[in-house]
Amino acid sequence: MPFLLLLGMTRWTGDYDKVLAANVQSDLRIAEQYLSRLLARTGDELGGVAGSLAFSRSFAGEVPDPPTLAERRAALGLDFLYYLPAGQAAEAAARWPVIAAALQGRTGTAIDVFPPAVLAALPGDLQRRARIELIETRAALPDTRMAEDRGMVVHAAAPVDLPGHGGVLVGGILLNANLGFIDAINALVYLNPVTGGARQGTATLFLGDVRISTNVRLFEDVRALGTRVSAEVSRAVLDEGRTWLDRAFVVNDWYVSGYLPLDDSFGRRVGMLYVGMLEAPFARAKRDAYLWMLAAFAGVLALSVPVFLALAKGIFAPLERMTATMRKVGQGDLAARIGPVGARDEIGEVAAHFDGLLSQVQDRDRKLRAWAEELEDRVEARTAELRDANARLEETFRQLVMSEKLASIGEITAGVAHEINNPVAVIQGNVEVIRMELGSDAALVETELSLIDGQVARMQSIVGKLLTFARPSDFSGSGGTADLAAVAADALLLSEHALGRAGIEVAADLPALPHAAIDAGEMQQVAINLILNAVQAMAGPGRLELSLAEEMRDGAAGIVLRIRDSGPGIAPEALPSLFDPFFTTRRGEGTGLGLSISQSIVQRADGIIAAANADGGGAVFAVWLPAAPPG
Repeated sequence: MPFLLLLGMTRWTGDYDKVLAANVQSDLRIAEQYLSRLLARTGDELGGVAGSLAFSRSFAGEVPDPPTLAERRAALGLDFLYYLPAGQAAEAAARWPVIAAALQGRTGTAIDVFPPAVLAALPGDLQRRARIELIETRAALPDTRMAEDRGMVVHAAAPVDLPGHGGVLVGGILLNANLGFIDAINALVYLNPVTGGARQGTATLFLGDVRISTNVRLFEDVRALGTRVSAEVSRAVLDEGRTWLDRAFVVNDWYVSGYLPLDDSFGRRVGMLYVGMLEAPFARAKRDAYLWMLAAFAGVLALSVPVFLALAKGIFAPLERMTATMRKVGQGDLAARIGPVGARDEIGEVAAHFDGLLSQVQDRDRKLRAWAEELEDRVEARTAELRDANARLEETFRQLVMSEKLASIGEITAGVAHEINNPVAVIQGNVEVIRMELGSDAALVETELSLIDGQVARMQSIVGKLLTFARPSDFSGSGGTADLAAVAADALLLSEHALGRAGIEVAADLPALPHAAIDAGEMQQVAINLILNAVQAMAGPGRLELSLAEEMRDGAAGIVLRIRDSGPGIAPEALPSLFDPFFTTRRGEGTGLGLSISQSIVQRADGIIAAANADGGGAVFAVWLPAAPPG
């Protein structure tokens, strides 16, 4: 009902506004017809004077007698009347189309705008009468002018074809501040044809957007001459040439308005004709109608609500019991029932049927619970089997760790065995022979011999690191600590052959930091694996960066080792599977277990290993490990 009321009020308002617009449109047509009749009447009267015998007799020479022209001007209610001989008329025809029409034998009448110079040349002080001071108006277009000094006139010209005399008779009415003209339009437009009384309305003549003749009041006794139309109306009517039929702000209030563009004899839009009615009375009438409709609606509700409630009680009460029962069932109380509702209609049947369904649901729930308990027993038995299988898998994984470590040792040893094992004994022996042969002269080359000794010691250190790396561990993942700076340095030393062979530049930032809680041998396996992976990813000359830093994670202190290469990076589709067992991007090379084993080693030490593509290219692996407890 409220929706229908709103729909009806909206429809009525729309129809009411359409009636107002149609009324204003009708008033605007009446005003337009009056202006057209004024133009036609002025032309006809001027033509009658030009062809009259009295006018013919007024010629004392080439021009008519001035008193006769003044008498005819006053009789016709014109503001100016003058005669142009044929020669002068031909010159004036180039400036005014109405005079050109008169030279062709037709009476011409139009609205024209005279500039100040033309007004000054006419008798009757028209230039002063036409000037209207502009008044600043709200919502109007900006204008720097202080006054409107042009004149809008009803401009008429009639041909004179008398014996011995040929020319044009020109006359017109100044419309600026012509209150009689606008009051005549207002009286004609707003005269009630039934009662004879006058409706309240306003009429205005605009020159451009300036009111030059109006009965709109600026104050109670002051007409709004010199005020201007709003910018919105000016653009629609003057710029676009549209007829405006809508509400508009006029001087200081809202009016239901109609604006009609006016063209001069050149076809240019030079002004507007306006009629309008104050909006406030109609808005008040609509508001009163709304109040009456709302009051009537409230009365209908006051009478109908008790009746509706009495009729609906037999329907809503059982439905509310059903709703409460469904809420209890939704909360887990399957024993809830609606019970008798005291009705034998369709609602009573639905309630009884619903209680029957709830009983079936409760019975099925008991059976499902029994099945669930049996299923839990079976799941527990299967879980025990899975635990045994997981233990066997764990043992297999330990063996794979050792296999991967041995494979890494084999790859490293293949690169350095030729450099160390065979030459080291020869070098060491020959150095001793040289010292023995030279005797005291050995001091001359002691620097060189010491350098050889240092290199031999370095080779022996490499062999020692290999033995340490290859030494089996219990893979316990607990109880050990590692200096990550030393581990990273040893890993670089053990991988030096692969780095040098590929021509890779190494940049290491390995400050002395607290130890990490991880077995040193296992961490060395992780570091070597990541370094060799980086070498293989770069597949040639590149840059390898190692860095150590302290970092907090979830409130725990730790150390992070970052290894970054300048290779092509990791394919986005490979990132999610990078640490999966047997996953490899090098088909036919390697086992695909290196990163998986490295992740397991790090996770056993409560650490985190992650991979990402670095800004600027390449990949970066980060290994975070908790700091070892002090002591």
